[in-house]
Parts: sequence; structure tokens; C-alpha cells
Amino acid sequence: MTSPSGRFAPMRLLYLTAVYLFAPLVGAAMLLRGFRDRSYWMNFSERFGFGPALPDERCLWVHAVSVGEVQASAALVCALRERYPDLPIVVTTVTPTGAQRARALFEGLAHVRYVPYDLPGAVRRFFDRVRPRVAIILETELWPNLYHECGRRGVPLVLASARISPRSIGRYRQLAALFREALANGIVIAAQSPADAERFRYIGANPRRTHVTGNIKFDFALPESATERGAALRREHAAGRPVWVAGSTHAKEEDILLAAHQRVLERHPDALLLLVPRHPARFAEVRSWLERQDVRFASRSRDERCRAGTSVYLGDTLGELVFLYAAGDLAFVGGSLVPIGGHNLLEPAALGLPLLTGPHTFNAEDIAQLLISAGAAEVVADADRLGARIAELLADAQERARIGAIGKALVEANRGALSRLLALLEPVIAATASGPREPARRSVAPA
Repeated sequence: MTSPSGRFAPMRLLYLTAVYLFAPLVGAAMLLRGFRDRSYWMNFSERFGFGPALPDERCLWVHAVSVGEVQASAALVCALRERYPDLPIVVTTVTPTGAQRARALFEGLAHVRYVPYDLPGAVRRFFDRVRPRVAIILETELWPNLYHECGRRGVPLVLASARISPRSIGRYRQLAALFREALANGIVIAAQSPADAERFRYIGANPRRTHVTGNIKFDFALPESATERGAALRREHAAGRPVWVAGSTHAKEEDILLAAHQRVLERHPDALLLLVPRHPARFAEVRSWLERQDVRFASRSRDERCRAGTSVYLGDTLGELVFLYAAGDLAFVGGSLVPIGGHNLLEPAALGLPLLTGPHTFNAEDIAQLLISAGAAEVVADADRLGARIAELLADAQERARIGAIGKALVEANRGALSRLLALLEPVIAATASGPREPARRSVAPA
């Protein structure tokens, strides 16, 4: 490929070389993981741009990398369906759990498929089959070949709830050559905060196309039945017992959580831990682990009921975490005692629960810091501190209510990003009504 001036772009050549070298390795790793979790084999050809072609009408394409972003996209997808009932919507994701959640959320609303690997041929096949009218990428997923193909085909690209962390700015600055043309001319950036907008401008984004709309993760809607179902679950399994929930947990983290629960039981002998692993592929593994630990537990997937001596209730089902949170007195949010980066703090906050998290919250550092600085969430680094703090909170209903009210109010105060994003998208979508642009001819080498 050549640059507009006719000079060969060495950074792009280096990137293409790396992609062609690593894509087979990534694909092989996915296939190998399929021996443990067959969901990695489902629709595997879509990762190379294959899959069924959509109807003739060009689509609105929303990309959400994994479960958290898929969940955050729900309000956006529903709003797009309501505003543009005649346009197909495609939601892409990267992970099998993201695809599972998207299919559950968007049945009848959107087509769900995997985004292709960032190989030029795979990206072109994807565009030929999906025919996007507008591309909406949640958070900051940067794919040079995908962005390049948007520009080649005249597909407007919007980065929604876009963010760049302070520690990532240097890396993005180094890679800016791959995105400079798109950043300067073709991408509309809907940044989460003024600081994020400034960082995008620093790496080359067009100031006139860079806006601050907020974080649409705050615009989620809890299921109407969440509180009612949570209360029913508690009556069935833990009537009169103190309950704490550990949601979206990971391997090695569960050891810490179980040790913390032993400390809780010293002060609250009838306390119940609702343990909800993050990944469905680990449900059987966690059941076996609890058995080896000689823990008295009940499994939700097996429809087992908690008895007086049951210490742990295992939430080994998909899509029920919010109802399990609603059954608890307080919540620990996983992926944070191990360096995963933390998961969604907003759902339990919206339910009015005091929040505990480990120190690793870099997946949504801004949200975590907002809740921590306001006193709605607290960082705990080990089993001793976690167990002690849970025991303290379970003993003080008034303090739980005070902390929970802070988090709930923060969620409400930060809503509104969705309406601002939709106002930004409306003229972009309207401008595409005339049809797609013919792809530019490649002058030297495949893009």
C-alpha cells in the first residue's frame, strides 16, 4: 500500500506483516480452546470474514468487544431499532461469552456475529457480507485494516464512549501513523470525558469531529423484575440469613473469596456467599473445586436449594447475575483481586448495594475511581481485609443503606450519554442515505 503522497508506508507494512504472522497462531489457539469450551468452534469462519450475507439493505453496525460492552450496548441497540425500524442492525463481538450474551439480549432486534480478525482479506469479506452503512465501535477498539476499509468504502466510523487511559497514551501515540488519516478526517469520536477527548486530539483526532458525550454504560436499564426476583430468590434460599455476593469471579480469585468467607462465618455463622463465576466454561470446574474444598454448597444450574448448613450458593447459570446481586446485602465485583481489570460495578451500584473491589480495576478505572472517591465502593487487597469488611457491613444495616444510596445516586447523576450519542449519530446516519461509495482502487499492494 502507498500513502497519499505515493510513498510506501513502513508502519503499515510492519503491521500487515505482524498480522499475517500472528493471525494463524491466534486462530490455532482459539481452536485448541474449543476442546475445553465448544463455543470457541461455533461460527469460527466468521473470524475470517465468512458467514451468511445480510439482506440487501445496508446495516447499522455496532461492535462491542465482550460481555461488558455488549451489556452496555443494549440501550443503544434498542434505541437504534426504535428510531430506524427499517434498517438491519448487526452487533459484532470478539469473545464467545460476548456472543452468547448478545444473542440473548438482541434476539429479534439484531444479527449477531464475530468481528473478523484484522486481516485485509477477512475484513473485505466481512464488509461484502454485512454492508455496513455506519460503524459504531464501543470504547476504544483500534483495528487499522478495519478502519482503513471503512475509509475505502466511505463508511462513517463513530467511536462511542471512547476513552484513552493516561497510561495508554504513549502506546497510541506510537501507533498513530496507522490511524492518522482516519483520525484526522474520517472518525467521529464521542469521548467519555473532556480528558479523553483531549487525549484523542493529542494523538491526531480532528478537533471538529471530537465530542464529549459521556459513558453510555451508565444508561443501562435494570430488568423491571430485578428487585422482585432477587427478593424471591432470597426467600427461597436464605430467608433470615446475611448474604453477600461475589460476582464475575475468576480462577485463583475464588480461593481468596472462600478464605474471606471463612472469616465472615466466624462472626456470622449463618452467612451465605452467592458465588458467580465470570465464564460459563468454568462452571463445572468451580463445582468440582468446591467439592474438593469440602464446602457445603448448592448449585443453581442443578436447581438445588440452600439448607441451614449450606455455606455457598453457586450461580452457575448465564444471564442471572443481576438477580443474584439483587438478593444480596452487599457485593464484591470480581476480576479485581487478580490482574484481569475488574468487571461491571454499575449494576450492583444501581441496586443500592455497598461495593467491594480488589485493586485491579483498570478495565473501567474511571468508573471505579468515581465510585471509590465518593465512598460508594471500597478497595480490599486480600482475604483478611475482605472478610473483615464484609463482616462489619453485614452487622450494620444502616451503614449499608448509607453507602448503597451514594452509589445509586451516582449512577442516576451520570445518565444521559445515550441521548447525546444518538443526537451525534442522527446526522451521520442521515448523510449515508445516498448509498455507499465505491472502494478506492489499491495501487501497489493489498490493503
